[in-house]
Amino acid sequence: MEIVCNQNELNNAIQLVSKAVASRPTHPILANILLTADQGTNKISLTGFDLNLGIQTSFDAKVKNSGAITIPSKLLSEIVNKLPSETPVNLEVDENSDNILIKSDTGTFNLKGIPSDDYPNLPFVESGTSLNIDPSSFLQALKLTVFASSNDDSKQLLTGVNFTFKQKYLESASTDGHRLAVVLIGNEENIEDKDNSSLNEDNFSVTIPTRSLREIEKLLTLRSSENSIKLFYDKGQVVFISSNQIITTRTLEGDYPNYSQLIPDDFSKLFIFNTKKLTDALERIAVLADQQSSVVKIKLDENNLALISADAQDIGSANESIPVSYSGEKFDIAFNVRYLLEGLKVISSQNVVLKCNLSTTPAVFVPEDNINSFTYLVMPVQVRS
Repeated sequence: MEIVCNQNELNNAIQLVSKAVASRPTHPILANILLTADQGTNKISLTGFDLNLGIQTSFDAKVKNSGAITIPSKLLSEIVNKLPSETPVNLEVDENSDNILIKSDTGTFNLKGIPSDDYPNLPFVESGTSLNIDPSSFLQALKLTVFASSNDDSKQLLTGVNFTFKQKYLESASTDGHRLAVVLIGNEENIEDKDNSSLNEDNFSVTIPTRSLREIEKLLTLRSSENSIKLFYDKGQVVFISSNQIITTRTLEGDYPNYSQLIPDDFSKLFIFNTKKLTDALERIAVLADQQSSVVKIKLDENNLALISADAQDIGSANESIPVSYSGEKFDIAFNVRYLLEGLKVISSQNVVLKCNLSTTPAVFVPEDNINSFTYLVMPVQVRS
């Protein structure tokens, strides 16, 4: 195998697929990137696959001889990254010894590869459900919910985001048991069901691990100008395909919690805040709240001011007043400040509405314009008065 390619293109491709290379591989070949060259199409394809997440990308190059080899990901990444930018890189593989010779304008590197025969094939979905997704809609649904998923591996199903594809809507939801983010976005996608058993009438639901979604997010950000990206789903596997990239991931198996029943039907108290003023005040108060319990108290008085405070025992305290629009009696409620900030940062509308009943029951934050039907539910923290 012999190829000549641009350093920048090769480096970008390596950085992309290396995210799917196992950090603690169960087999030496899983620490490698698969490089395939096709003389007929003059294309180079790179693949990383840790048996859960797989990423494949391809780009144009000069292929003098076709072939395939797997190369240690970490070494290849560090070498190519440090080569002079935008210069030609020549890569030759000795088919007999699996030695890889990398040559640039400034020098040569010799690496030992592993034959590609033992590299696992990326799963490809041949039956089941296929649909065209609008990259910007899916990206928006992902960004509005992924932050609320759990980091606790013992809550496996909650370490991902649940997506429900309906005929004209995409609903996504995530929860870690203390908070819940749900969004409903209009999505004129085209569902082509190849196997009716996988669809419930005209929608289906799948839970994708957060780690995989971080890489899918990068793919969609790069491809957001494309009209649609193909999604295939079958037997615990989801595959996203764009013009020159493939991402495949295992799904999280099991029935996602029925989150709609957690959201109260009506609320007795509504408070309207300026989103930026509330966020800025919480970030300042968080400096002290984070020193201990991360708890902030919000005291709502009758004079259209909200007092936000934190008390870190033996360290200090902080409080700040911001305007609020509401009518009703005095009311106190407390939250984990990080939960509030993470939710507020994805709300783009000028004002945010806090809806609640009691200081001990779920509270809900929604954007005042709520074009995308976004709901962020947070459980209040019980504090001793």
